[in-house]
Amino acid sequence: MILRTNNILALLCAATAIVACAPKTPKNEGKVEEDKVAKQMLQGIWINADDESVAFKVKGDTIYYPDSTSSPAYFQIFRDTLVIHGADDTVKYPIVKQAPHLFMFNNSNGETVKLTLSEDALDKFQFDNNKAQVLNQNQLIKKDTLVSYEDMRYRCYIQVNPTTYKVIKATYNDEGVEVDNVYHDNIVNLTVYSGANRLFSHDFRKNDFNKFVPQDFLMQAILSDLTLYGVDKSGVHFNALLAMPDSPSYYVVEVSVSPTGKLKMQLGK
Repeated sequence: MILRTNNILALLCAATAIVACAPKTPKNEGKVEEDKVAKQMLQGIWINADDESVAFKVKGDTIYYPDSTSSPAYFQIFRDTLVIHGADDTVKYPIVKQAPHLFMFNNSNGETVKLTLSEDALDKFQFDNNKAQVLNQNQLIKKDTLVSYEDMRYRCYIQVNPTTYKVIKATYNDEGVEVDNVYHDNIVNLTVYSGANRLFSHDFRKNDFNKFVPQDFLMQAILSDLTLYGVDKSGVHFNALLAMPDSPSYYVVEVSVSPTGKLKMQLGK
């Protein structure tokens, strides 16, 4: 079936976050010395001046976000530039003004973000969990289905196996800071029997569908499920769903197993 998208433009733009539990430290920016005083001044919890929502917390060399799906980000300050190092890239933001209780910078849209230092002791509880959490179900799913067509009878086993393979999807928080959300991919086993004869068995990974799904999409997608949708004289037919996390965008690839056990795949209609 066709790709369905509903792209939502982010209001603002800023820093990608790392996936590891501890922030990675890249090489310094050329020979320019980091502004240690400015970094020290940025320590603490910062509030969006427009709506008084918590934007992020700075502790040491790391920015933490209240959104539990967003990974911490290693940052530096060089002259009048905030540099945030993500999993795949580095993003730079011009600093407009910095004072002990005020921080203003321009996001990637050229809009000025104004933050003030929090004085509310309760704000710290928004950062109880600083590690990115995975939103997909992380559950073992088993399906056992009997189907028939004329004199052909099939037994289909589908097992969705959660893995530790990380899928990184960049998104933007309310302050326009680009953050990396972390998810885990699945491996899906399909086994088809005709009577006592095993016709087909394979562990599907999302890269098995790279002929039908663009690479840029596939990198941020999860092999979400495999579902039986029909049987006819040509065999048993399944739909593989490759979905973008937290997005209406997805691809469906038709997976068919013939009565002789041959595999055929094509983009879903």
